[in-house]
Amino acid sequence: MNKIVFSTILVFVLIIYLTIMDDTKEKFHFPPFKSDTVILAYGDSLTYGFGVKKEFSYPSVLAKKSGLKVINAGVSGEVSTDGFKRLPKFLKQNPDLVILCHGGNDILKKYSREQLKNNLIAMINLIKQSGAEVLLVGVPNLSFTGIKVLSLYDEIAQETDVMYEDEILPIVMQNRAYKNDYIHPNKIGYEMMADAFIKIFKKHKIYTSS
Repeated sequence: MNKIVFSTILVFVLIIYLTIMDDTKEKFHFPPFKSDTVILAYGDSLTYGFGVKKEFSYPSVLAKKSGLKVINAGVSGEVSTDGFKRLPKFLKQNPDLVILCHGGNDILKKYSREQLKNNLIAMINLIKQSGAEVLLVGVPNLSFTGIKVLSLYDEIAQETDVMYEDEILPIVMQNRAYKNDYIHPNKIGYEMMADAFIKIFKKHKIYTSS
């Protein structure tokens, strides 16, 4: 009887240990960035850099800080359906990684959340098919109840198994000091976005420069 109890406990401990080890493993194993790595910044006005000079948009700041080529493919006012249609043209430039920050205008216009999710997943699938990696950026819903990233972004990140950043936009949008208007960041806010993405790159060990 004691041997049975001991064996049961041993198996239970082993299961817990393996579970912990699995949770602490790196989820992504991307090759590190090289000097010729190309990043495609894809999205709407938050990517375009609405409200500031082009040099202060987050793609421009990211390029300056990382030393990498960053293509700014942001279009102000664009909804996700149009973003999906426009994406193939930019994927022909063979980016190594795409920062996908899209959906804000769908949210503001109160478009179908299901359609938004489908469009984002379709964009991610296109990006993966091109051979590029994806960093999905969670976009918040601005309402009287607070500024929180829509849960569908977390669902998409889990379902598509991509890198995910869901903290920076709520931080920027909750502080007037980081914004030009009700929605769009100012120079400080866009720089914070660039820094947040670099932090994600470092977390996944694909970018190590200081």
